[in-house]
Parts: sequence; structure tokens; C-alpha cells
Amino acid sequence: MSDAAKSHPFVESAYRRLPSQFYQPVAPTPTTAPQFVVFNTKLALELGLSPDSEQSPELLAILAGDAPASGLDNLAMAYSGHQFGQWNPRMGDGRAVMVGEIVAPDGLAYDAQLKGSGPTPFARRGDGRATLSAMLREYIVSEAMAGLKIPTTRSLAVVATGDAVYRDFAHPGSNMARC
Repeated sequence: MSDAAKSHPFVESAYRRLPSQFYQPVAPTPTTAPQFVVFNTKLALELGLSPDSEQSPELLAILAGDAPASGLDNLAMAYSGHQFGQWNPRMGDGRAVMVGEIVAPDGLAYDAQLKGSGPTPFARRGDGRATLSAMLREYIVSEAMAGLKIPTTRSLAVVATGDAVYRDFAHPGSNMARC
């Protein structure tokens, strides 16, 4: 599909050009009743998205984890490092799914991930889900850091899933799209 024909802003992730041991294909857990709770219009405009992106059913489906961006495959990044006091040669994103990259008008490419969209092969028996309160907290903190000019991941949207996430009790489920 040509870039002009697709109705989403994503291009293939640069991670796909790496050897396959650097990522695993993964499908997010489908949601019951997705809806935007917060959509960061300011960041969307900085990334070159249309001002009415929040109204796109296709974008909501992608950011909810219900459908991959057309022409692209989702993946979870793999890496290694120290964990629990010892070297672990095979770690990765346990609940973050890469949906692709967004190339901003300034030419910089930003990874776009869904956090809390279900388990990946690296989830260590976790459910890979997130609560709405946790994703709203991360949204607020990431935007505060951006406001303080501290470079960090930014939150594009928080999506309520319509599903319960069980921790100490049932919480409203959510995921967050971050760039």
C-alpha cells in the first residue's frame, strides 16, 4: 500500500531491519470497548498527524491494539542486561508492543509503542495489561517532563479498553500509545 493510500501515520519500524533475535512478532490482546480517554493533540501535531486524528476509527483500533497498522506487523523488542542481580542474555519488552514509526515533519523518526496491550514473549508470566490509573499517571509525568524540557518518551494517547485488569482488585483496563 502506498503511503498516500494509507490512513495512518506509521511506517515500518527500523527494528525490522535488524536480525530476528532483536525482536519477536507479537499481537496485542484485543479489547472489548476501546475509547480514547486522553489524546495528546499537541504531540500529534508535532508528529505531523492531522488535527482530527482522534476521530479516526482506524487510529483508535491501532492504538487500542485491536488491529495492526495496515501493511505493518507488530513486534516486541528483545534485549539483554542485568536483572535481579545477574546477567540475563534474553530480555525484552514484556508489555510493550511496537506498532511502527512515525516520521515527523522535521524528518526525525519516533518509535510508536503500545504499553499495557497484553503479554509478549518476554512477559515473565505477567498479563501484560495496565490499569487506567497507571497509564494516566504515566501520561501526566511524561508531559510534565516534556514541559520541563527533559527528553523522554511522550504519550500520544491513553485508551480505555473496556476490560478489567486484576491486581489487588479489578481495575479499569487501559493502554497507552507512546512515542
